Amino acid sequence: MSNRVNNEVKNMVVKVEVFTSPSCPYCPMAIEVVNEVEKDMPGVMEIEKIDIMVDREKAIDYGLMAVPAIALNGVVRFVGAPSKEELAKAIEEEKGK
Repeated sequence: MSNRVNNEVKNMVVKVEVFTSPSCPYCPMAIEVVNEVEKDMPGVMEIEKIDIMVDREKAIDYGLMAVPAIALNGVVRFVGAPSKEELAKAIEEEKGK
C-alpha cells in the first residue's frame, strides 16, 4: 500500500474515548450508546474506555469536570450520554475531516 492509501485508511477510523467512573449512574448508558453505534458502524471506531479513578491524569489533561464524557479524535464532544443518533452523526463528521 502507498503512504497515501495508508493515511486514508487511518483517517477513516475515529478514536472514541469514553470517560467513566464506578459511581457514575449515567456512565453505563454512555457505554451502551457507544457499543450500539459500533455495531452499526463496524470498523469505523477505535474505542477506549477510561475509568477516571484509575487514569485521573487523562481526565485532567482533557479538563473534564464531569462524567460520562466522550472524546472523538482527542476532542471532548459530549459531556453526558448522547443519543445514538447524536454520536453517529458526530462520528460521521469526524470521518469527513
